[in-house]
Amino acid sequence: MKIAILMDAPLRATLISEKTMERLAAFGEVSVNETDKAERETVRGVLQGADVAITSWGVPQLDKELLDCAPNLRLVAHAAGSVKGIVSDELYARGIRVVSSARILSCGVSETALGLTICACKNVFGFNESIHNGGWVEDYSVITELYDITVGVVGCGFAGSHYIELLGAFGVNVLAYDPLLDEAAIAKMGAKKADLETLLRESDVVSLHAPALDSTHHMIDAHALSLMKEKAILINTARGALVDEAALAAALRGGKLKYACIDVTDPEPPAADSPLRAIPNCIMTPHLAGLASNGKRKIGAHVADEIGRFLAGEPLVSEITQAMLATIA
Repeated sequence: MKIAILMDAPLRATLISEKTMERLAAFGEVSVNETDKAERETVRGVLQGADVAITSWGVPQLDKELLDCAPNLRLVAHAAGSVKGIVSDELYARGIRVVSSARILSCGVSETALGLTICACKNVFGFNESIHNGGWVEDYSVITELYDITVGVVGCGFAGSHYIELLGAFGVNVLAYDPLLDEAAIAKMGAKKADLETLLRESDVVSLHAPALDSTHHMIDAHALSLMKEKAILINTARGALVDEAALAAALRGGKLKYACIDVTDPEPPAADSPLRAIPNCIMTPHLAGLASNGKRKIGAHVADEIGRFLAGEPLVSEITQAMLATIA
C-alpha cells in the first residue's frame, strides 16, 4: 500500500512528527512532497499510484486529471479543516472516502472561546489595562462568575458542541441555536434549543460557532446587537463574516456590550483603519484559536489514527460525506 503526503515540506514538518511518520511507514510505502510548495505537477508525481492521500492547506483540488494518476485511491485524509478546496464531484463519484481534521482543530477553537469567556466575565482585560496605567481597581461588582448566567451558543458543530461540553463544568444555563439540529439533539449536548432572537435577548454571553455561509453572513448585525442584553459579551472564534463589524463598532462605542472578543475578522488582517482596532473593549487576537505551534502535531496524529481505522475496516471518526459539504464552512 502507498500513502502519498501531498503538502509541502515545511508544512509537513509542523503537522507530522517523526513518531507519526513512523506510524505511517508501518502501514506501507510513504511518498512525500520534498519541495516548499504543493504545485500541481509536484502533487501529481507524489500521488502517482497511491492508495491513500494526505492533503492539507495549499494542496490543489483532487480533480479527474489528478485522480487518474491514482486509480486505486481509496481514502483522502485531510490534515486541515474544511475539505471544500480539496474534494471534487469526481472524487466522490469514484467512491473515495474523505476524512477531515476539523474536529481536532475545533478543540483549540472551543477552548479559546472558553478562555475568552472567563476572562471577559471576570473583567481581566479591563483590570489589566487599569493596573498598567497605575491603577488598582477594587470594585469587584464588575466581575461575573460563570455561575447562574446564560451562555448562548450559535452553531453546534464540532467547536460549538465542544464549547457546550466544556461549559458543563460550570453552573451556567446554555441556550443553543442551530437550525440543523432538533431539540433532542441539542438537549443531549447539555443545552436548550432556542431561536436566534431568544438566544440574543436572554444570554449574558453569546459565542459564535457557525460556518460562513450565505445564510450566516452578517447574522450579527445592528438589529441582532440591539437585541442583546446591556453589557453582554460577544465571542467570535468562528468566521469574521458572521459579524457586521461597522455595527459592532457602533454597539461598542455606545456602551451596549461589555466586551467583544474576536479572533476572526473580515478581512484578515483587519484594515489598518478598522474602527475595531481603536476600541479598548474590543479584544482582538490574530486567528489563533485553532491549533497553533506544537498543537498542530495533533492533526498528524489524528490523520494516522483515521488511516489505521480505515485499514482495519473500523468506522471513521471524522468522515465528510458529499451530502455534508453544503452545511459546513
